[in-house]
Amino acid sequence: MMESYVTGSTKVKFCGLRTMDDVEHANDLRVDYVGFVFAKNSKRYVTARQAELLKSQLEPGIRKVGVFVKDDPQHIAGLLENGTIDLAQLHGGEDAEYIRRLKELTDSPLIQAFRIDSAEDLEAAKKSEADYILLDSGDGGTGTTINWELLKDFPRPFFLAGGLTPENVRDAINSLHPYAVDVSTGIETDGVKDPKKMEAFIDAVRTVEEE
Repeated sequence: MMESYVTGSTKVKFCGLRTMDDVEHANDLRVDYVGFVFAKNSKRYVTARQAELLKSQLEPGIRKVGVFVKDDPQHIAGLLENGTIDLAQLHGGEDAEYIRRLKELTDSPLIQAFRIDSAEDLEAAKKSEADYILLDSGDGGTGTTINWELLKDFPRPFFLAGGLTPENVRDAINSLHPYAVDVSTGIETDGVKDPKKMEAFIDAVRTVEEE
């Protein structure tokens, strides 16, 4: 179900898309995932209606991820079931009971995000009942990196986020071999998605796969 749309084995997620231009560039670059942020306190927030319009212009092979912070499970399940998004990413420290409740409402895959500041944080990530986990340096979209040394030999496939850029993503992949790399701030200029940085990020990922 999670086949790569980008050439090579490392998947790529562009998060925080807000405009049709963002979608057009994601289509051209054939990323695997795009993220729509439904957290109202985020500068990248989009409404369900906006996400539906953006989704309508995406290439079929690109999977749509909704990013939520302690949202109503019924709301999340509704967006999954009506096809606005394909996966839900939980970014608010939701507990196991929350995830179980959401799983009762939908069969769609769930990604649970974890802020990694210490080895203890990784222990919680290992035990997550979500289908996928995402390891980040903060609450999302901060542009700061994790201490990569903590992540070496981590036993679960994971989305790697936090401070990734076209300049460091090759090192991240070579060092940690994540299932996917997730970027938002690193492909922006002055808070707006930058086509040149988006292209450079994809080129860097593909260079790793060609080596």
